[in-house]
Amino acid sequence: MFGPGSVTWRVMNSRVMWVGIVRALYLQALHPRVIRGTLQNTGALTEPVDAWARLRRTRKFIETRTFGTTAEAERAGRRVRKIHESLTGTDPDGVRYRVDEPELLLWVHCGEVASCVDIARRGRLPFSAADLDAFVAEQRVSAELIGADRAAAPASVAELDAYFGEVRPGLYACDEAKEALRLIFHPPVPDGNRALKLGLPPVSVLAVSTLPRWARQMYGWPSGPLSDMAATAGIRAARLALTRQRLFLGAMRAVHRAESAGDKPVMMTGGSK
Repeated sequence: MFGPGSVTWRVMNSRVMWVGIVRALYLQALHPRVIRGTLQNTGALTEPVDAWARLRRTRKFIETRTFGTTAEAERAGRRVRKIHESLTGTDPDGVRYRVDEPELLLWVHCGEVASCVDIARRGRLPFSAADLDAFVAEQRVSAELIGADRAAAPASVAELDAYFGEVRPGLYACDEAKEALRLIFHPPVPDGNRALKLGLPPVSVLAVSTLPRWARQMYGWPSGPLSDMAATAGIRAARLALTRQRLFLGAMRAVHRAESAGDKPVMMTGGSK
């Protein structure tokens, strides 16, 4: 759908972008119909297995949509649209709605794209303003893939900001969204996943801390300039840590391949002894 020459590949190839995906989930939850439709059709808040399975499916879909072949991405999109077309949600007053209403699909799309743009900026990833505009424009293909109107999707960062300005009056942290936020410190991770249970809370805290000020205010989360500065510093530190980890793991794999082939161990320079 994109290809190695796209800005999308360059943006999504950064490991810290997964903080952006978690951020998107908390941002998307501020639309009451989105979070209710999600929770009413899953056991995401009560069943760790369901919650983890949903997160894994989301990750797999994003990876396939971004880096898979066109055929693989289209197949994944059809599967998502097929699932959504049979699902409904119910408002507190009893009104039922489809979870694939155009307004809801567009909100989910914009929440994800805006989160990736924000993490790219805060993390000082090497993208110009024109690059980020190109990323937003490229992502209209992703909107279409889940059933949203491609023509209605923002085509630049300015259009994305304008969209949020329009929809903000209808957003708030309903009870379901607040309950999802409380899971930051007690993530619904299946038994036997201690590392994940310990690793998810700091990632979630960092993700929520990078939400727009108005979104953090809705959640009752610190929203002052010092909080912004701390969140930005956290993203930059996480990006550097993940980059070093990737370089280290790559070097270790190279050593392993060399030793497996019968070569002498490779001496690594520039690192700690």
